[in-house]
Amino acid sequence: MRENGDKVDNFTVPTVLKACSLVHMAQLGKEIHGFAVKNGLDADVFVSNALIKMYGECGCMVSARLVFDEMPNRDVVSWSTMIGSYHKTRLFDEALSVVREMRFWRVRPSEVAMISMVGLFADIADVEVGKVMHACVIRNSMNENLVVAMATTLIDMYAKCGDIGSAKRVFDGLGERSVVSWTAMIAGYIRCNMFWEGSRLFLEMLAENVFPTEVTIRSMIIECGFVGGLELGKFLHAYILRNGFYFSPAMGTALVDMYGKCSEIRSARALFDNMKSKDVTTWSAIISAYAQAQCSHKAFELFVQMKGSQLSPSEVTMVTLLSLCAEAGALDTGKWIHAYAVKQGVEADMILESALVDMYAKCGDIDGAYRLFSEAKGRDICNWNAMMAGYGMHGRCEEAFQLFTDMERFGVKPNDITFIGLLNACSHAGLVAEGKILFDKMVHDFGLIPKIEHYGCMVDLLGRAGLLDEAHEMIKSMPIRPNTIVWGALLAASKLHKNPNIGEVAARELLEMEPQSWGYNVLMSNIYAAANRWNDVARVRRSMKDIRFRREPGLSSVEVNGSVREFVMGDMARTQTVYA
Repeated sequence: MRENGDKVDNFTVPTVLKACSLVHMAQLGKEIHGFAVKNGLDADVFVSNALIKMYGECGCMVSARLVFDEMPNRDVVSWSTMIGSYHKTRLFDEALSVVREMRFWRVRPSEVAMISMVGLFADIADVEVGKVMHACVIRNSMNENLVVAMATTLIDMYAKCGDIGSAKRVFDGLGERSVVSWTAMIAGYIRCNMFWEGSRLFLEMLAENVFPTEVTIRSMIIECGFVGGLELGKFLHAYILRNGFYFSPAMGTALVDMYGKCSEIRSARALFDNMKSKDVTTWSAIISAYAQAQCSHKAFELFVQMKGSQLSPSEVTMVTLLSLCAEAGALDTGKWIHAYAVKQGVEADMILESALVDMYAKCGDIDGAYRLFSEAKGRDICNWNAMMAGYGMHGRCEEAFQLFTDMERFGVKPNDITFIGLLNACSHAGLVAEGKILFDKMVHDFGLIPKIEHYGCMVDLLGRAGLLDEAHEMIKSMPIRPNTIVWGALLAASKLHKNPNIGEVAARELLEMEPQSWGYNVLMSNIYAAANRWNDVARVRRSMKDIRFRREPGLSSVEVNGSVREFVMGDMARTQTVYA
């Protein structure tokens, strides 16, 4: 068109930008952005909105925000596109900031903007704000054609927030129910582990002659995978086979992923092997299934087969393999995967960058982790958390605290994972006072409700410092029931500081939770032995013998020339080849 001398106007550029966003061609989109600036088209609101959308779809949120901030005039589409882009890239805090800014400027949201906002509140599981948004929808929605779409989004929001009763009320109030509305309600029941209700509603939908589409079935299967609904997942699999659904790669991938997440690795592999058409997502699903089952050698074996099938791995595949390397401490393999990803041109988004930082840190190369962190073009909370946790793991508490200060200075709001990493750092460095200040700051300054992991960190911190009574009092004052991690931290501290009395309390609680676990009995026996209470040692060992405990042998692993070699006492080394 340009070669023919035809004029490119403000209607042409948005169309080409939309094409760029659909195929994720960020570089070409940037070139068109340059063309728009050079020709004075960037001031047009349609062009600017298309640029925000293109950058958002390509994951270039810094560029999207720059376009948004520099717009001389914004319409409601500008605001809803910016919110939707942040939402899609899971930058929820930034999305909420735009929502607040929109309210400050008294911009009345469109129906599309309200759907985006309700979807955002669903993903952050903020039911109170979601209810306010529901009221806003009732007051402002005028387009009857969007009533079903909005109701479906509200059903999804309430279900994701765990308020299934409100979701059902919205569903029951619908005069006309589309297959999408039925799907949202059924998926909501599955998400809330109400499998019987989900199955009943599915049959009711069929009785009303509303038949599921492939998308409907697939979304239900995906939900079954998330919550471990294996039986319902099998029922849906059988329904597909009985009713002659087209077994697309997307459907097969959803089933492989569901079986993998439900620990049915044999079913996942059988389904995978029988699929005629496999794309990169299918391969990633089966690799993830083996990774979840702790079969690292099988996962890497499949990766080698995937390479041989001429398919380039996706960012999801790389993240899965890097996580395996992090767990196994296989630094050389992790470096090889990193180099392979660069060579194959796998786009390094924030998730992949976080996985790389995490892998290098967990494999002992903390300087390599920081080098990647400092070179990252854009950092989200996951990047900061991975780096802080890495420093904490290596006992470099000062660097972790400095990163926390830097993060606050850059306006990145910490989340609950941030404080888990920092409290662990304090525990490893023995900084009791600093840990207490952090715990207090998390609650009062940032309004975060402590989870079981935070209490576990605090008990570990106090226990390592010898403050066993204080640690025990914290457990007793917890508003949630302590789990094995919390009591295990107290038991380990009791052994360290030779305190059999508190050790007995912790061991009793642990054995009540996990009566078949021999580890707590062995630890308690060692505590009694350190305190010269030999009669108690004999009693514990006698009880273990009576119920025929079988102690699993310890296992060590080391990476040699791209292979992870496992060693068990008295055995020859078992080798797992990682890459060729």
